[in-house]
Amino acid sequence: MIIIRPITLDDFDALHQIAIDSGNGFTSFPDDRRVLKERIKHSLQSFDAKITEPGQQGYLFVMQDTSNGEVVGTSGIEASVGVTTPLYHHRIEQCVHNSDHLKLRKEHQTLTLCTDLAASTEICSLYLKNSHRVNGNGRALSRFRFMFMANHKQRFSTKIMAEMRGYGDENNQSPFWSWFEQHFCNISFALSNHYIGIGDMRFASELMPKCPLYISLMSKSARDAINQVHPDTLPALALLEKEGFTSGDYIGVNDAGPAVICALEKIRTVMVSETKRVKISSVEPNQKKYIACNHKLSGFRAGQINLVLSREYVLITAEVAHALDVIDGDWVTLVEN
Repeated sequence: MIIIRPITLDDFDALHQIAIDSGNGFTSFPDDRRVLKERIKHSLQSFDAKITEPGQQGYLFVMQDTSNGEVVGTSGIEASVGVTTPLYHHRIEQCVHNSDHLKLRKEHQTLTLCTDLAASTEICSLYLKNSHRVNGNGRALSRFRFMFMANHKQRFSTKIMAEMRGYGDENNQSPFWSWFEQHFCNISFALSNHYIGIGDMRFASELMPKCPLYISLMSKSARDAINQVHPDTLPALALLEKEGFTSGDYIGVNDAGPAVICALEKIRTVMVSETKRVKISSVEPNQKKYIACNHKLSGFRAGQINLVLSREYVLITAEVAHALDVIDGDWVTLVEN
């Protein structure tokens, strides 16, 4: 089976390899062994914390193939971003210049550095190995997070956001950042990604323009990259758009990738998911596939399973019950995948 569970320290080598494989445009996992180990420790502490409102918790999950124990993907949730450490974006705005006596009117788009998305819950760190981008694994690796958040609402904001990886050329460079590097921030794209990945965005507040920047003054390649995503990120963006996330107002400070936003209660998976009690049965499951998860924290488990639904129960085999770490009478949340 393919299951999703909280990360452990035993997964460090697998996480480090993912950091290498994902490349320098993927800011969630910098190729820094100390930072990655601290990320795992922070996740373990977050799952164990007894809290009543979102704080600085960060929840990191892995997708594992139980047939061989291989970690094949990652997925994460940051409970409340940009509160103690600033999180910067560019806000896209419209500016109108109008002259009545000359009968001239000109509309401009501008970029303004901001911290508007502070205190949002961020879904992040979604990565799936090419070998397992089949059978709905990518959808499950994205959607289970909404079920987890809905079952533990006190831990998360009502506003959910995701930063999508921005467009990069064949050399994995951002044309948007190349323009900023030339005119404002004389550091490489790789180094800017490293700083963002370790949560240090001081370069943005120190070096980027504080007043609105007219997009028309930028190079064409930089303008064209605004709100565009990396080709590898297109499937993830499509999934979030189906869930009700929208973009257009905010972009990443260094790659211009869109920040997409949706209220937790308006996310499609949250609205259509069901909660039922478990009944372990030898009944042969039908062929309708569901994402199912238990309601635990550090013992959280999710997976794609075939099951039988009754009015009150979800009927699953003993093997599936073991994989989801549930027994007769436990509650599970499920949604068709």
